[in-house]
Order: sequence, then C-alpha cells, then structure tokens
Amino acid sequence: MRTITGIPEGWPEDEAAALAVQDALRGRVVRDETGPAPGTGTVTGIDVAYDDERGVVAAAAVVLDAATLDVVEEATAVGRVAFPYVPGLLAFREIPAVLGALEALDAAPGLVVCDGYGLAHPRRFGLASHLGVLTGLPTVGVAKKPFVFAHGEVGPERGAAAPLLDGADEVGRALRTRAGVKPVYVSVGHRMTLDNACAHVLALTPQFRIPETTRRADRLCRDALLDVTAGRRPGT
Repeated sequence: MRTITGIPEGWPEDEAAALAVQDALRGRVVRDETGPAPGTGTVTGIDVAYDDERGVVAAAAVVLDAATLDVVEEATAVGRVAFPYVPGLLAFREIPAVLGALEALDAAPGLVVCDGYGLAHPRRFGLASHLGVLTGLPTVGVAKKPFVFAHGEVGPERGAAAPLLDGADEVGRALRTRAGVKPVYVSVGHRMTLDNACAHVLALTPQFRIPETTRRADRLCRDALLDVTAGRRPGT
C-alpha cells in the first residue's frame, strides 16, 4: 500500500529550529530498557529514497517475522521533502514520510531498525532516537559507515566488534556481520541496550552484511520513488 503524507504542522523549517527540537527531545530517550529478545515478535525496517530535483521523498516500512525473517507486511509513503540537507539533521528530511509508512501498517512494528544512527550522532540524537521518542517504539540505528566517531580494530570473524567512541563514551559499536567484510555501525535509538541491539543485528544478517530489514526496505522505497516520479501506480 502507498499513502501520501504531508509535512506536520509546526515542522522545523531551518537549522536553528531543528536544533531546538533536538535539544527539547533528546532527554526523552530511554536507555534503561533491554528491549525485545532477538528472534521474537516482529521487527521492522525503514528506509527512504529521494528525488531532490522534484523535492519528493518515498519511505518504506517492511515488517518481518523476527524468527523466520519472512515478510509480514509492507507499506510505503510518499511526500514532499520536509527539510533541506544539513548534516546531523537528516531526520527532519525523513521522519514525516517514515511516520506515514509506519501509520499505514496494520501489523505491530515491534523493534524498528533504521538505516542511520541513534546515539552515535554528534548531538546524541540521530534518526533512530528521534523516531523512537516520537513513536514510543524500541529502535536501533544500523549505519553503513561511522558518522564522526572512531573505533579500534575489529576482528575478522562474524560477531567481532569494537566500541565506537566519543572520547571515553561508547556511543555505538562497529560490528562485523560477515567474516572478512566491512563492519556495520550499530547504535541504540530508544528503549534498547547496545548489547541487545548488536544481537538483533546479527540475527538479521544470516547471509548479507546489511540487515534483512534494511535490504528489503531499501528496495521497496526505491521502487515506490520510481513509481511516483514516473507517474505510475503501484504494481503497474
């Protein structure tokens, strides 16, 4: 299914307003809950694709059975890009469409896995944390590369990890999901511990470097964007 989503009333329009929202919401991130156990319930991947020339964004939400990784439900939402590109503030471009895709689901999302950052963000409030606070759902950020933080050597075997450090603070982990393949970068979003987040990511990567949630959502949002920019209806 595809929904059309608008920009919420009062959504920040410039960098100063967005920074103020981050400051107001950051303290609401819950860090003392373990989160659901890997392989239980449902897990949902979200991702977005843009056509900046047309100012269009498409978001996808794909719900998987956490035990089998079979698709339970999927939904997309398209709308106008909600915010200019500013590093560290990408959540403000993406969240209105992501919320539209999540709201179109009938299935319970369970844990939400974001293609991006949670606490591993210069202001400790990346997309995964922002989305978690707004929805109340447990969230995890899984990025393909680190944003601004360094880490030590990661062992070559699957499951090897190294802390992602901001000074002495561990804000995430570089986690190797495939032997001999570049790691991914895991950070807590909301209502989840880092140990459990890494366990979920390993459960979601039985074959590939990137979690199945992200792989499927990435393909779906790209297809939805192509449909919209080509003037096609879904499935045609």
